[in-house]
Amino acid sequence: MADEYHYKHTQGGVVMRAVLGAVVFVVVFIQAFNEFEAIPTIAILTLFIFIFLLFHSLTVTVTTDRLNWAFGIGVVNKSVALRDIGEVSQVRNQWWYGFGIRLTPHGWLYNVSGLDAVQIRLKSGKQFRIGTDQPDELLYTIQSRLKNNPV
Repeated sequence: MADEYHYKHTQGGVVMRAVLGAVVFVVVFIQAFNEFEAIPTIAILTLFIFIFLLFHSLTVTVTTDRLNWAFGIGVVNKSVALRDIGEVSQVRNQWWYGFGIRLTPHGWLYNVSGLDAVQIRLKSGKQFRIGTDQPDELLYTIQSRLKNNPV
C-alpha cells in the first residue's frame, strides 16, 4: 500500500533555472559565432543539462510517518522518520547561505529558491533546514503529524 501524502509540494529553483539557462545560452551563442569543436560543446551542454535535471526543483512530502525531500528528478533525496523529530520551527535564512545543499551554522540546508525554511531538530540533537515557499503549510503539516502520532 502506498503512503498517504498529508503534504506534497514542489518548488521550482528560479535561480538555478536562470543561471543554467544563461550558461547554456552563452555557450550556444559563443559557439554560433566561432568555429568550434562539437565534442567539448556537447560535453559542456550535457553537464549543465544533467545538473539542471538533478537540482531544478525541490519536492517535499510528509506521509503518515516520514518527512521526505528530493531535488529535481529524485536522485538526490533525504528522509527522516517523524518519530525522530523533536522540534520544528519556521525560520528565515540569511541570503549568503545560498541555494543547493549547504552546511550552515544551523546544520545542513536544502534549498532551491528564496529565504524561507523550516528548521527540523531531531531528538538526537542533529538539525537541518528545508527551504520552501510554503513555510506555514509545511510547518503546520509536520506539527499536525507529530501531534497525531506521539511517540
